[in-house]
Amino acid sequence: MSNTKKKAVVLLSGGLDSTTTLAIAKSQGYDCFALSFDYGQKQKSELVAAANVAKNFRVTEHRIMKISLADIGGSALTDNNIDVPDFVESDKIPVTYVPARNTIFLSYALAWAEVLDCQDIFIGVNALDYSGYPDCRQVYIDAFETMANLATKQGIEGQQIHIQTPLISLNKAQIIQKGMLLGVDYSKTTTCYQANERGEACGVCDACEYRKLGFLEADIDDPTHYQN
Repeated sequence: MSNTKKKAVVLLSGGLDSTTTLAIAKSQGYDCFALSFDYGQKQKSELVAAANVAKNFRVTEHRIMKISLADIGGSALTDNNIDVPDFVESDKIPVTYVPARNTIFLSYALAWAEVLDCQDIFIGVNALDYSGYPDCRQVYIDAFETMANLATKQGIEGQQIHIQTPLISLNKAQIIQKGMLLGVDYSKTTTCYQANERGEACGVCDACEYRKLGFLEADIDDPTHYQN
């Protein structure tokens, strides 16, 4: 019987959700290859967090791919002409949505998975506390998985590719509780859309509000480092 561990490519932003997703993949016995992106985002401290998280979880390899979604713009996270807004309840897709970001990220993960002879890709999307982003829904993940198996050598040869979304049906409090059980140190993660160079959070953007509410509902002290 082979002792070879199953492999997984894990998308890792350095934030709360992706770090929990990596912890889950490790707990399930995967040999983890972490993939982060320097995609032209305004704040780079999340990449420092991602590198630290990858090191702490002893991933097999961590790659930071440099691409430029800032050349496209259209998002408060990449476009200097659009400010990151304070959190406001709304049914509209917010300006922090980055056009096609998860599709682009998953495509890179898919390519690396083929090279690694790996059939599992983990992404920390969430259908409850997801700010209304269309590429965080299960219907989108299902469609991408179908495409992946149609468009790759692995898929055609019968090695089915699976897009794993362990957080898809959890709220933020449940995600935090699960991560705590798996030993995640959330003080080392950066979730804020406009964190400073030290990784300190603004406390008022969408990402900060969902994160704060998650710790409150989980009845766990918030370890986030805030600017004020």
